[in-house]
Amino acid sequence: MSLKNQFGSPFEAVFYPAILVVVMWLVFWGDHLFPSVDFYKFGIMPHDFRSLKGILLMPLIHSKSEIGHIINNTPPTFVLLAAIIYYYRDIALRVFVFSWIFTGAGIWSFAENTNSFHIGMSGVVYAMAAFLFTSGVIRKYRPLQSISLFVAFIYGGMIWGVFPTETHVSWEGHLAGLVTGVALALIYRKHGPQAPKFQYEIEKELGIEPPDFEAELNEKIRIAQELEFQKEREAQEVKIIYHYVPKKEDKDQKLKE
Repeated sequence: MSLKNQFGSPFEAVFYPAILVVVMWLVFWGDHLFPSVDFYKFGIMPHDFRSLKGILLMPLIHSKSEIGHIINNTPPTFVLLAAIIYYYRDIALRVFVFSWIFTGAGIWSFAENTNSFHIGMSGVVYAMAAFLFTSGVIRKYRPLQSISLFVAFIYGGMIWGVFPTETHVSWEGHLAGLVTGVALALIYRKHGPQAPKFQYEIEKELGIEPPDFEAELNEKIRIAQELEFQKEREAQEVKIIYHYVPKKEDKDQKLKE
C-alpha cells in the first residue's frame, strides 16, 4: 500500500484543525463581547452534576483575563490534530472524540479541587500528544516513529504539566489527557497504518509452513559430495583386461573351415 493511499489528505489535515482553532477564538471573543455571561461556568467543576455539560464545552473555553492561555493552546491544537488526521485518517475522528470526552470525564471524576472550574484545550492537547508518541513507538513504522520523535522533541517539556506545580494550572486535566492518549494508542494499535510485512510474516499468519531452505541446501551438498566420491572411486579402480591367445589346434580347426 502506497503512502498516498495509507495516509490522509493534506487538505483535510489543515482544514479541520483550522476550523477548530477558529471556533476556539470565536468563543474567546464572545467571552469578551458578553461580559455578563460567565463563560468559565461552562467548564467542569469536579463531581458537580450540573457541570457535566462541561465535558463537551470545557475545551473551547479559555481564560478571558489571560490571553496567553488560548495563545499557548492554539499551535499544539492545530499541529497535533493535523498530524492525527493525516497519519491516522481511518481512526482520527474516534481518537479525537474519545480524547475530548474521556479527558473531560477524567477531570470530572478524579480532580480533587471541587471549588474551581477547569477550562481550556490543554487536556485534549495532552491526549493527542500522548497518542501520537505512544502509537509511533509501539507500531515500529518509520513515518509514525518520526512523528513520535517530533512530538517528543517539540512537546516533551509538557510532561512536567502533569505534576501539581502551579495552583492555577489544571494538572489533573493534563494527567487525564496523558492517560487517555496512551490508552487510545494501545486500544487502536492494530488499526490505521501498519508497518509493511515481509512474505514470511504473512505466511506465518496464514499458517503456511515456510520452506526449509537450509535442509534443501544440505541435501544438495550431500548429493554433490556423493557424486564426487563416486567419480573419484571409479577413477581409482584397477581395470584388468584379459587377452585370450587361442591354442594351436584351435587355429588349425579354423583354417580347415
